Amino acid sequence: MEIRIEPLQECYLDQVCALEEEVFSMPWHRESFQEMIEDKNACYLVALHQEEVVGACGLRNIVGDGEVTNVVTKKAYQNRGIGATLLNQLFSIGRTMGVEAYTLEVRVSNRPAIHLYQKLGFKEEGIRKNFYEKPREDALIMWKR
Repeated sequence: MEIRIEPLQECYLDQVCALEEEVFSMPWHRESFQEMIEDKNACYLVALHQEEVVGACGLRNIVGDGEVTNVVTKKAYQNRGIGATLLNQLFSIGRTMGVEAYTLEVRVSNRPAIHLYQKLGFKEEGIRKNFYEKPREDALIMWKR
């Protein structure tokens, strides 16, 4: 299966929004993705299979610290390395933006995602109590330095 990674463009916004709604209980709004496209200190990538968005992830550069916003893969395409491919491309772009360390939050129950982040060099460094809603759950704070 051939996957192509590209920066998010307006033509993919509907698909990215639908993907978030499929996977997340609290998906981002269209406006948030639009802001990522326009923000010079941000990068948002999509993974495409032919012209279908099958994954996406974002990064905000906050004075040299990279906040990984959301990493999402379409359910039918999970466990095929798409998340890792997206994140590795994001790290490459982050370096050109001056990002020196990366952080993210993940639901404490999301073992597959935590495993992926650990494989990519992230370490557990704290908990944000009741960070998530629907259902309410703590977030694990992870850093890659």
